Amino acid sequence: MLAALLGAGAAGGLLAGLLGVGGGIVIVPALDLALTLAGVDPAVALHVAVATSMATIVPTSISSSRSHAKRGAVDGDVIRRWSLPIVVGSLAGALLASSVEARVLSGVFGVVALLAALKMLLPLDRVVLRPTLPGGPTGAVIPASIGIVSAMMGIGGGTLSVPSMTLCGVPVHKAVGTAALLGLWISVPATLGYLLAGTGDDVMPPWTVGYVSLAGFAIVAPVAWLVAPLGARLAHSLDRRRLSAAFGVFLLVVAVRMLWRTLA
Repeated sequence: MLAALLGAGAAGGLLAGLLGVGGGIVIVPALDLALTLAGVDPAVALHVAVATSMATIVPTSISSSRSHAKRGAVDGDVIRRWSLPIVVGSLAGALLASSVEARVLSGVFGVVALLAALKMLLPLDRVVLRPTLPGGPTGAVIPASIGIVSAMMGIGGGTLSVPSMTLCGVPVHKAVGTAALLGLWISVPATLGYLLAGTGDDVMPPWTVGYVSLAGFAIVAPVAWLVAPLGARLAHSLDRRRLSAAFGVFLLVVAVRMLWRTLA
């Protein structure tokens, strides 16, 4: 379990900096597997994995976004327009996730991971639907939806926000850097929601507050924090097509496992 947590932290931090995804897309399945193998009740294992992953994204997002900001890769206009709706959405998502069965969470995670895998595997990097991000009600619905789904999945939102921004004309490197900072706006309110929403039942693993495992956070967060700047540096030097394809294959495996868990 310790090895799984350390590996999840390293992989999550690397991907947080590399792709602006917050690392939760890796940390959640790793934590879920580690908790299940440790004997935690499957009815709450995924809830604890999602909540703990969200807590680790707070320091990871700070570390990753600082590295991207130094390279001028954070879009201030997007941050100003998306901050409020994404915060409201993430808090609502955490409260919603706390009230549904694990089957619902695994289904949401599996579907979104599958869609993200297809986006990564297909050559859609240059596809643009419109030259700028929409304004008005539509401009608020997009970040609010990203906040809700991200909080329910325990991810930093980059899996959804990076494609949303690039499809609306935001350059990919700037979208990645902006998504890293938006991960902070998602993770802080969502973590607060998960801390307050736990049941306190005996089925919870030791050292858990609400749904957040303090032991898991203590192991995963420092490792992810240390590795995130490395991912940010690599993001500006690696071939993104090959990187996207490799990540897409990983997401496909995760999606199949989560959907199998939902339907089994």
